[in-house]
Amino acid sequence: MIKGEVKFVFLKSRDWIEDREYPMLTLLGQSLGSLVLAWEALCHCSPDVFFDSMGYAFSFPLFKLFRGCRVGCYVHYPTISTDMLDVVRSREASFNNASAISRNPVFSLLKLAYYRVFAAVYGFVGSFADVVLVNSSWTQGHITSLWGLPRRTARLYPPCDTEALQILPLERRESLIVSVAQFRPEKNHPLQLEALSLLFRHHPEYRDRVRLVLVGSVRNSEDEGRVNTLRVQAQALGLEDAVEFAINASFDELRNYLARGLIGIHTMRNEHFGIGVVEYMAAGLIPLAHNSAGPKMDIVTLGYLAQTAKEYADSLAIILQLDPTARQSIQAQVRDIASSRFSEQTFASGFIHAIEGALIPHAKQD
Repeated sequence: MIKGEVKFVFLKSRDWIEDREYPMLTLLGQSLGSLVLAWEALCHCSPDVFFDSMGYAFSFPLFKLFRGCRVGCYVHYPTISTDMLDVVRSREASFNNASAISRNPVFSLLKLAYYRVFAAVYGFVGSFADVVLVNSSWTQGHITSLWGLPRRTARLYPPCDTEALQILPLERRESLIVSVAQFRPEKNHPLQLEALSLLFRHHPEYRDRVRLVLVGSVRNSEDEGRVNTLRVQAQALGLEDAVEFAINASFDELRNYLARGLIGIHTMRNEHFGIGVVEYMAAGLIPLAHNSAGPKMDIVTLGYLAQTAKEYADSLAIILQLDPTARQSIQAQVRDIASSRFSEQTFASGFIHAIEGALIPHAKQD
């Protein structure tokens, strides 16, 4: 192993990269703000290697040109992607494209121009990286397209600490659908309620047997408002007795839901990876995830994928209709996939292999 002292330096310029500081041009504001944070870091220390895992690509040229650092990064999610450009170009309302902009052709044109310029600059600063690690095939495709560094880019799945979930028994599971996600717009909890309503409409025999529990954290008043809206939607759909909200649940409470559950549901479109889906699988839940990005391309090799409320409802019915032996076989197999492909040990060995020789060419080994 490489020996050396580990020193933590605490920075005081954090506010410069908070999204709340930039109600407009948020991507640009945070990216320029990261330069302030990076400059403060350089004033505290003068490193030989700079490794970014927060997504501050605008800081790469600063470390490369001013200090001559070797630059590496682990990209969880591109700051901008071609998907974001497509949403604006098609004038589709979404969580990152307000309806006030999508409905206005002039605003949409201006935002598209802004995104294109930002994407070009993002590609330029990203090209300063010597080693690029990405967390999924979806992220890899976007980063390779934007930064143009295919030979320096490698896919490395994030470490998932699932040991505490892998010991949960697979037997005696309830007809419980578990959803684990923060109450943010992109997680699309309303789609889960719509799917459950459709399931009950087409299969009324499940109405008194199947329950959905939404497990998630509430960070602020905006999240509280989203939860209240979901409660109103559940009541309007006649689901108030079939839906439970577990707000800010402890790990023990979460583990209890996962131990009881049969299906793990995920509805975010273009989730860059989907660690929650991996946790479902490790806990022995049958995954039902959105048919896009990380879950589709990297995680759900066994399980179910869907996009529309009908597709989700149909998949729920298929899983619920499986005989116990078939269910338990799928549960055991998805657990094996989670433990073998997404472990901390697999991540650690892959990370060391990627940076040795590229970021630390003269490291001495024991």
